Amino acid sequence: MTDQTPRADAAHEEGLSFSFKAETRQLLNILIHALYKDREVFLRELLSNASDALNRVRFEMVTNREVLDPNAELDIHITVDKEARLLTIRDTGIGMTKEEIIENLGTIAQSGARQFIEASQEKNADFSRLIGQFGVGFYSVFMVAEWVRVTSRSYQPQAAAVSWYATGEDSYRVSEADLATRGTIVEVKLKEDAVEFADDFRLKNIIHKHSDYIGFPIYVGSEDQPVNKQTSLWRTSRQEVTAEQYKDFYRQLTLDFEDALLHTHLVTDAPVQLYALLYVPAKGERGMFSLRKEDGLKLYSRNILIDEYNKDLLPEYLRFVQGVVDSEDLPLNVSRETVQSSALMARLKKVVTGQIMKELETLAKNDAEKYQVFWHEFGAYLKQGVAASAADGSSIYPLLRFKTNRSPEAWSSLEDYVGRMQAGQKEIYFIIGDDPKSVLRSPHLDYFQAQGSEVLLLTDPIDSFMLMGLRKYKDFDLVNVAQAKLTAPEKPKEEVEAQKIPEADFSTLIEHFKKVLGERVTDVRASTRLSQSVARLVDPDGSLNPELQRVYRYLGKEYEVPKKILELNPSHSILKNLLKIDPASELPNLIIEQIYDNALLVDGLHPDPSSIAARVQQIMDAAVSSVAPK
Repeated sequence: MTDQTPRADAAHEEGLSFSFKAETRQLLNILIHALYKDREVFLRELLSNASDALNRVRFEMVTNREVLDPNAELDIHITVDKEARLLTIRDTGIGMTKEEIIENLGTIAQSGARQFIEASQEKNADFSRLIGQFGVGFYSVFMVAEWVRVTSRSYQPQAAAVSWYATGEDSYRVSEADLATRGTIVEVKLKEDAVEFADDFRLKNIIHKHSDYIGFPIYVGSEDQPVNKQTSLWRTSRQEVTAEQYKDFYRQLTLDFEDALLHTHLVTDAPVQLYALLYVPAKGERGMFSLRKEDGLKLYSRNILIDEYNKDLLPEYLRFVQGVVDSEDLPLNVSRETVQSSALMARLKKVVTGQIMKELETLAKNDAEKYQVFWHEFGAYLKQGVAASAADGSSIYPLLRFKTNRSPEAWSSLEDYVGRMQAGQKEIYFIIGDDPKSVLRSPHLDYFQAQGSEVLLLTDPIDSFMLMGLRKYKDFDLVNVAQAKLTAPEKPKEEVEAQKIPEADFSTLIEHFKKVLGERVTDVRASTRLSQSVARLVDPDGSLNPELQRVYRYLGKEYEVPKKILELNPSHSILKNLLKIDPASELPNLIIEQIYDNALLVDGLHPDPSSIAARVQQIMDAAVSSVAPK
């Protein structure tokens, strides 16, 4: 940002001088003196600015005829004077008032200069990829310019023309100008070592490389034929577009360093007429250099940019998709404010969403490895979609991936799970926990591990929300293993009784547990499900299910450890040995407390896990003392 207070000694008949701030001067110094192979990108930036100005005036003229020079052709003209080393770029776009030229050319986007400076100091920084990210694109012209003059006249009929002049030093000058027509003229006095850019052939090559698909004619020199193709890439036949052109367009759109994970080029006439070019990025998080600062697709009406970040063309759970949608069915009098209420938008959204979902299904089917990359980056978005968009659930279900107790390192779809179900199994089992390793040690899995049953491992915070929408897949209900109603495994009665603690002793043990734990549990009872674990916690009838309990916790609601039933394994050696300890000592109470806290921990319900450390030390002291020589 600049100091816009004119210096008293600099005010004169030629205009007013304004001082750049220190960061801007530092940025200009970097651009002027950092010589690198792609100085040509300055032209890309100037043409991009001209294209934006033309898009803006075309949109303005859709609803406003009170525009200066309404019949002027929307175009860009480039001329050079090689002898004078003067390059001139003229557009018939929206133009600028005095206030706008100070704001647009005298002010760098907030923090933009500082971020650019930091990024440019990285080892092997590629300046051609840094330009434009931080509102510094126009300033790239100083890589090749001794001075720059921008003369502009706004589309507003009563606005006066204005001139902006700078040499890349500490200040710039703003003055009145003489320009009868609407638009902007950028004059660049080229440095001696930049005379290559005063050559028509060189300029044409740069335009073909960087700006071929700008939607307005670009004329070079005295030629009466445009240099660029003009036809937007999304309106070009798929058969005519190369893989490299798709990649180049994505880079121009986003300045993403990595190629997109996939793209789709869509042209339809029914149920709506549209052109779309959509990309799924390789990463879920935007890089610091990303041009796209918000979610949303670019929306065009007949090649007129209506909305830079339209969020109504895709559901929230596909907000990571980048690209362009253009429809001739959108009325020309549409506005950014009313477009979202248009009935046509719902139809466009349906088509665009359907195409993305189809592409993702195809990717999942044909390239499992690549789909796993997608799932790692964007799986949480789809889970959010299941939770928040019940109507879309059935289309999202095939794209979901899970790890299971049988294959904790691999991803499986719900269809994969169903295909591996045991004979007679009527439900899809899942378990929720805090992390993939601890959930595998959950006592709720004892029965399923013993029976060889497969269980989905749900350990992401979003999973509890997803389960609010994912209740059933095909004919199979999803059931939490902690609540599943199961038949105890068949064993000879004599063998079972031999392993158990005698009933009278077990009743005494239960009473001891109830006395120590008090109101923290609603009951203590024997379990018919446990085989390896000593205890587990289960919900009393009528209580919130475990998924909702976690949702409340994640939402920051008032949360207390729910009162549950503690089930004990009557065959477990710890309980058998607990009966042998002197009941008058403190150790049995410590062990009972620890059994309860362990059950809370594996269920992810313990409010303060660190609080158990002191008790664990006491138990270790007692264990060591019992075996130490007297």
